[in-house]
Amino acid sequence: MDNLLSVPLKKASDVDLFKPLKNLIASLYSSADSPADFTSSITEFNKLRATAVSKQYEKSHPALEALYKYHDQIAAMELKIPPHEVQISFKWKDAFDKGGLFGGKVSLTVASLGYEKVCILFNIAAMQSQLGSASRISDTDEELKAAAKMFQSASGIFAQLRSAASVMGGQEPTPDLNATALTVLSTLMLAQAQEIFVHKAIQDKMKDAIIAKLAMQAEDLYAETLQVMQKETKVYWEKDWLSTIAGKQAGFIGLANYFQSNVCASKKQIGEQIGRLNLCIDQLKQAQSRSGIQNLFIDYSNKANRLLTEAKKDNDFIYHERVPESMTTVEKVASARIAKPTPVPSKFHTGKDLFEDLVPVPVHQAMASCDVRRTEMVNSRVGQLRDASQLLNSILVSLNLPAALEDQGSLSSVPQSLIDKARMVQDQGGVGQLQRAISELPELVQRNKELLDEADRLLREEEESDQQLRGQLKEKWTRTASDKLNSTFKQNAAKYRMIINNALVADGVVKGKLSQHREAMEALSGGESALANRLPKDSSSHKGTGSANAKEELKQLMRAVESLKAERESLESKLKTITFDLKTPFLRALAQDGAINEAVLSVELLGNAFSIYDPAVKSSIEKQEELIAAIQQKNGEYFGRGHGVDQVDANSRDNVMRQLAEGFDAFTDLQSNVREGTKFYNDLTQLLLTYQNKVSDYCFARKTEKEELLKDVTRNASSNNTAQVPPPRPPQPIIPTTPYTSTTLPNAPIAPPGAIPAQNPPYYGTYPPYPNTLYQQGMPMPYHQQAVPYPYTPMPAGYNPYGAYAPIPQPQQNYPYPIQPTMQQYPPPYAQQHPPPPPQ
Repeated sequence: MDNLLSVPLKKASDVDLFKPLKNLIASLYSSADSPADFTSSITEFNKLRATAVSKQYEKSHPALEALYKYHDQIAAMELKIPPHEVQISFKWKDAFDKGGLFGGKVSLTVASLGYEKVCILFNIAAMQSQLGSASRISDTDEELKAAAKMFQSASGIFAQLRSAASVMGGQEPTPDLNATALTVLSTLMLAQAQEIFVHKAIQDKMKDAIIAKLAMQAEDLYAETLQVMQKETKVYWEKDWLSTIAGKQAGFIGLANYFQSNVCASKKQIGEQIGRLNLCIDQLKQAQSRSGIQNLFIDYSNKANRLLTEAKKDNDFIYHERVPESMTTVEKVASARIAKPTPVPSKFHTGKDLFEDLVPVPVHQAMASCDVRRTEMVNSRVGQLRDASQLLNSILVSLNLPAALEDQGSLSSVPQSLIDKARMVQDQGGVGQLQRAISELPELVQRNKELLDEADRLLREEEESDQQLRGQLKEKWTRTASDKLNSTFKQNAAKYRMIINNALVADGVVKGKLSQHREAMEALSGGESALANRLPKDSSSHKGTGSANAKEELKQLMRAVESLKAERESLESKLKTITFDLKTPFLRALAQDGAINEAVLSVELLGNAFSIYDPAVKSSIEKQEELIAAIQQKNGEYFGRGHGVDQVDANSRDNVMRQLAEGFDAFTDLQSNVREGTKFYNDLTQLLLTYQNKVSDYCFARKTEKEELLKDVTRNASSNNTAQVPPPRPPQPIIPTTPYTSTTLPNAPIAPPGAIPAQNPPYYGTYPPYPNTLYQQGMPMPYHQQAVPYPYTPMPAGYNPYGAYAPIPQPQQNYPYPIQPTMQQYPPPYAQQHPPPPPQ
């Protein structure tokens, strides 16, 4: 047991995780009203990696603890940050390759947390093997148990890693991570754990029959290891592994027969005892010869020789039993497996999750989808209210109310409602301030165009570089083509560019609307004196002929209209600020069921949240219908049935007052449009900055990979030019002949003591258009299969002053600025033309 084998560690290149993780968490989880600051957690995470991959703590329990802690943090982060979002290049070298003539080692660089986790798991198993191999026969019972536990855990990890290729995005893994090599390592660790159990059983003086069965199982495992290892030609195995494993395989056959011979002696089966001792001595000699270790199992070899001498003497003088000429006629020693691979735990350490405040990815996606549904419901109800208000305003404008009702005195006076509207326009800066705000929009558009153009340039140059090198190096350029990796970036860029183009069309409509109503807005901006000059002094205005009672009732209805509008403003504000706890119910559902039925749970949560507002929306619309009917009736009673239709000319006093009222409504709409449009462009800028950062990280990862691959190609070319003819490869150790192993050959040649098998040359394997900025869509990574994206492409929350029922340009309507029923958006909703995929 003094010759237990250990697996070398993989070596990692230094990586700074701080900036990429900080940008990533900020883009996924942070917003202006809810910033996410994980600076201290990211710093600690960076330190954990530096410690885990440090070369100062090799073969020690503190080093294993450091690996445990770092692994657990990666495992927790994988549940909360989509692995394909991480644009960090992790470079790991092959554990067995010692480097060639030019000092290089086989390595692989992958931008994936999954790959980093795989390599850390490999090192955990390797470190466990190193700590387990430090055990000696003289160790205490607890130390032997701990060593066996280490080997069984390492076996379970290596077995699980056989599917590691799935996290490498189609790239060839390093030789130490290919499935065959991992099978060898897993079986070897299990064989060594079984070996420890054999020696512990001997120390505990268990029955000879039990020890024989345990030893036979150890032989089976070593034979399986050797058989698979001889097929694996890509790995630079440690120089003494093949010989040691072959020696132990033969040795444990001898050991099993040694203890079984004791069982025969106790049953007075002297002939079989002598046969088994002969086989034991022969196999122990082969073990020493194959391993090159002259004292391997030397104690049992000496004991077997003494027992054989005594047994032959007793048989010659007392028992006279026939000794079997061949052991093939003797029953094989049964095996008993105690060592079994330990399942890999989800957590190795009990430490705190550094990112526990980040929700798991399924919850994050469910919250994003639910927020999309909430926004749609808010938009729908706000749209209903605004459509109703628009209809009410258009009817009042057509009836010239309330201005016509106030314009029943001197023709030189200005109706009070127009004076109030002029004051409101002046308070907001007038048409001059509106013009300046609109003139700033092109600058905002240009800023966003430049960001998008720069991202496109980075992608284009990276792809052109890849294509150029692929054309020059042909089949030597083994990495994944850029056009297969950057398709999601290009799709997002196309969507962003289309959004900007639509916004430019919307800007043109804003300017057209300003031009159409400029005269009325300028009059309102000039105050009462400008209005008096604008209003004709003729008697063309329609005079009321009805009773004073009808006039008073009409005034009361106008006051009711103002009250209704104030109520709607309050209701709209409440609808826009509806908030409720999404995190808790989704986390509870994930914990209870292991999955989230987002659609069902969202409908329930949103139904409860909107239950108090839906009746108010319905009541407001019904109240308006009653008001409109009453206004039309009383207007007819006071002004006559023909009021509201211009019967004179376009310059009549009534029509001018209508134009001023329309100008006020247009000014109010444009003020809102420009505010929301400016916010839209600023939000888009933030999203494009995030997009550009992701593109930059992607291009940097690809550049790093390119440089590493170029080094490998250059090194290979140099090695091929200077390589000498390799010496003949000596024969590998063959599994010893036994009557119990179908995989062995009789009279197999025995390798000379100390023979080192030749190694192979190194193998170079090569919903709304603008959802809330909290939820970003995943971007592609250079090496990983794209996971299911978030439910929508990230777009800024904005406004749409031009309606949602038809794309720009709008058809002619009674009122040129219909209100969008699905929230004010800018430009028209992309999601209605291209619905997002259902949440995954």
